Amino acid sequence: MTEVSSPHDPRSLVGRWAFERVVTDRLADEVIDVDGTVELSVEDDGRVRWAEQGTMHRRGADIEVSRVLYVVEREGGWMVIFDDGRDFHPWSPGAQVVHLCGADTYAGLVELGPTTWRVTWQVGGPHKDYVMVTRLTSA
Repeated sequence: MTEVSSPHDPRSLVGRWAFERVVTDRLADEVIDVDGTVELSVEDDGRVRWAEQGTMHRRGADIEVSRVLYVVEREGGWMVIFDDGRDFHPWSPGAQVVHLCGADTYAGLVELGPTTWRVTWQVGGPHKDYVMVTRLTSA
């Protein structure tokens, strides 16, 4: 069982996590469920690789989904970046973070517990209006 030892060091989360995600999309008036696994691993260069694989359940269809993020150490802390190297948001468990995506705003919060954690995004703007809650449990 994976145990979180230091909330501000993402390396303490290395291991395999099961996740359940619920996206409540107010613009589309639908609720989308996603389930799968997240594998966190430390790469040779010291960054943490965050690899998700899962299945999105939407309108009677099951759609395979995946993404890769990285958490990299920078002066003064850690930063979550997209797989193409663009900044996403600071790694700041317990504190709200903000990511601007064009005219849309993502306000996120990572909440860590000893064997479970949750990532919540409130997304709003002219193109998006949804809440996404991901619950991760040790696998």
